[in-house]
Amino acid sequence: MNAVVATSVFAVFMVATVALGLLALRGRGKGGGLTEWSVGGRSLGPVFIWVLMAGEGYTSFSYLGAAGWGYNYGAPVLYVVAYMSCGYAIGYVVGPMLWGYARRHGLVGITDMVAHRFGRPWLGAVVAVLATVFLLPYIQLQITGMGVVLSVISYGAVSLNWAYFVAFAVTTGFVVVSGLRGSAWVSVLKDVLVIATLGFLALYVPLHYFDGYGPFLDRLVTEKGDWLTLPGHGGGGDGGGSGFGELWFISTTFLNSLTVVIFPTTVAGYLGARNADALRRNAMYLPAYNVLLFVPMLLGLAALFVVPGLTGAESNLALFKLVVDALPAWAVGVVGVAAALSSIVPMAVFMLVIGTMWGRSVLSLVPRLAERQKSAAQVVVVVAGSLALLLTYTAPNTLVRLSLISYEGMAQLLPMVLLALVWRRLTFRGAFSGLIVGVAVVCALVFSGNDPVGGVNAGLVALAANLAVALAVTFAGPRDADPRPDAEVLADDRDEYAGDRKAYATDPG
Repeated sequence: MNAVVATSVFAVFMVATVALGLLALRGRGKGGGLTEWSVGGRSLGPVFIWVLMAGEGYTSFSYLGAAGWGYNYGAPVLYVVAYMSCGYAIGYVVGPMLWGYARRHGLVGITDMVAHRFGRPWLGAVVAVLATVFLLPYIQLQITGMGVVLSVISYGAVSLNWAYFVAFAVTTGFVVVSGLRGSAWVSVLKDVLVIATLGFLALYVPLHYFDGYGPFLDRLVTEKGDWLTLPGHGGGGDGGGSGFGELWFISTTFLNSLTVVIFPTTVAGYLGARNADALRRNAMYLPAYNVLLFVPMLLGLAALFVVPGLTGAESNLALFKLVVDALPAWAVGVVGVAAALSSIVPMAVFMLVIGTMWGRSVLSLVPRLAERQKSAAQVVVVVAGSLALLLTYTAPNTLVRLSLISYEGMAQLLPMVLLALVWRRLTFRGAFSGLIVGVAVVCALVFSGNDPVGGVNAGLVALAANLAVALAVTFAGPRDADPRPDAEVLADDRDEYAGDRKAYATDPG
């Protein structure tokens, strides 16, 4: 009976999710072209941009991984809050800059920007392929996360294999039809449920199991003190030279805060905004959402006492083992829906971005497909999701290992995407050489088991090598023969400020 109740609640909300994706198309004709589908016609207001970008940051990792990291290590998991908050501050400057550049030149993603900046369409295709390699693991991990949630809240009645397929089918269905706008609408439902369920659990769990926060925190400090300092429980080393110590925490926060602002999914959120002022306000408000991240971290620590002995992948179920143990079936279903939507929204944006990159920068190079970019992108969405689903069944460890270098690998695009848009002197040879070296170094370090390097995030070491090579080749080699003026090549949104303010004055929504 518990399984029937919980899965029924889950099923109702999944139907509502698909319905919201369809409702998002009202008044949009047949859905418009690629710009409407991929960046919401650049017309999303502050509220939709806020919930959409918050949804990208609050994924199934927040329910499973954050609690699991809290359970296994403790304090090191706070790097998530640190880098996201710093990233929002950087995004206050970078978001409007990228938005202005894309709007001025009719671009819809970072592959477009790179191709336009260096005047080489094929370069956008190369970046699209590379970014896909680093994004595909996120799709697989969200499928896995949602599958685990559905299997647990159904009390084992739904097998993992079927749960994985449900995650793929629901997400693919509404993202193919409604694009970024549908993801934004579903983000509203997700945020309401996330805030309500985590707010309830933050109060209920300490009271139910420990008679309040005082006894819980006293017990935590007394019995699990090493979870409360870096490098955390089992972190190893001296707190600075290895494991998850201070150097790792600082270097990872620094690298990820820079990388998140040029992450293709983040840029999709930027480009969906109605005006640049919406992005600036959004950057100020988004850190407040990070407060929610403390809840699963705290619940992971609480699970140390309630469900001790979880090891390996089981530690990621710490939060839901508490939920299933303490709550009635209908409440388990509601919490499961919130966690599932925290998988669906970011997974939808990842798939959308991959489809857009390929439709715009890869398949558009084929003459037959150049005029059908949206339909080509939608096909790629299905293919990418299917590939992630297939590998989830057949070779999960491959993508799990790749996920280790997702952020570190994407960081190697920083010189080509950001530095190139503000510094005309950076040449194509320099940027491309640096990219090759950076990706090679990060792959070598991670797959040889040398991450971190002396306590420092391997991605930052690779980025340093990337920049060194890019600058050396730029200064040693010839200048690029690009006759275009700076206004055509560089990201300078000074001309956009007046237009933004005029648009906001006449239509502040």
